[in-house]
Amino acid sequence: MSNSNEMHVSGHIQELVANPSPIGLLGLAMVTLVACTQKLGITDGTYLIVPWAIFLGAAAQFLAGIYDFKHNNTFGATAFCGYGFFWFAVAMTWLMKNAGLVGDIHQLGYAFLGYFIFTVFMTVGSMGANKVLFIIFFLIDLLFLGLFMSTLEWGGPFWHEMAAFSELGISIMSFYGSAAILLNTHYGFTVLPIGAPFGSLYKKSLQLKK
Repeated sequence: MSNSNEMHVSGHIQELVANPSPIGLLGLAMVTLVACTQKLGITDGTYLIVPWAIFLGAAAQFLAGIYDFKHNNTFGATAFCGYGFFWFAVAMTWLMKNAGLVGDIHQLGYAFLGYFIFTVFMTVGSMGANKVLFIIFFLIDLLFLGLFMSTLEWGGPFWHEMAAFSELGISIMSFYGSAAILLNTHYGFTVLPIGAPFGSLYKKSLQLKK
């Protein structure tokens, strides 16, 4: 006997899984909103950002990534799990720093550089999803560019400010993306537009599917 959230496919039982993107984007929106206030000088310190980094930035996105694997969505799964791991690492870094453990801050800068590289090719992939997601990834590019440049001391305060405002933009667009996907899915029609996929790679993929 099968229940309503399972279906039989070629003799196998496939579990039906809801779209995890709204909860993943909510996690990203919340943690970047809280974190950007410290970068912008609105709040001070990172003690009270740590729980939001662990449970929203890390756990919520990681959970969304696991369920995107069930959707056979390699791009979504890699994105949510990849950034979920990032926030786990950032939370650990803040905990170590607040505990007085001092290390070479440039190592963190190179970690930001690595995530900048990761985000660049994920931005290319986001063009095949929707325009809201592309904007989010573009802003994440700017965030990591600002973070690694300022942390490695390769520029002046401009890079830190760029990272701060980019992070605020990520939060705003992620709230919108979460709301749009949730409401559009819930009502079965476009309540909030997210924009169609675009780009030469997307067009070529359509041609190959014909």
